[in-house]
Amino acid sequence: YMDWFHNFNCSLLFGVLSFVSVMFVYLLFSSFYFKSKKIEYQFGELLCSIFPTLILVAQMVPSLSLLYYYGLMNLDSNLTVKVTGHQWYWSYEFSDIPGLEFDSYMKSVDQLELGEPRLLEVDNRCVVPCDTNIRFCITSGDVIHSWALPSMSIKLDAMSGILSTLSYSFPTVGVFYGRMFP
Repeated sequence: YMDWFHNFNCSLLFGVLSFVSVMFVYLLFSSFYFKSKKIEYQFGELLCSIFPTLILVAQMVPSLSLLYYYGLMNLDSNLTVKVTGHQWYWSYEFSDIPGLEFDSYMKSVDQLELGEPRLLEVDNRCVVPCDTNIRFCITSGDVIHSWALPSMSIKLDAMSGILSTLSYSFPTVGVFYGRMFP
């Protein structure tokens, strides 16, 4: 449905661009006609008011249904993890498992063991199951942060007072390092 909506918007954009281009060329080459006659433009003004409204309504209806559909998709999860960004660490809270919450700080260089990547390793890893639909609820405790897992192509902004949600199912078992992006 998302591909259909994209193709629909592209064809609508192409149609509007074609119509405006044809009208521009027509008016450019036949401008002497409009200068010589006194023409009332009420019908043209009416059309220029109705057509953009119809185009916006044609875009609004599928857009709202997609928004509703993706909102329902987030409700179908087996595990919910609340992620809160702070200035120097992330807090994780598993709302389906009472009492399971922890803070995750980045390890300093002197705490790293042999083979651990610098600026990526943390003291408490967030461990989630594989092949399970997980809903991440991401927010911030202070300023804007960006919670990201680059190897999974996930990036979501965490803002104070706003709860952003993301549903994801990890297809493989492994260690995936997160990053904070500006």
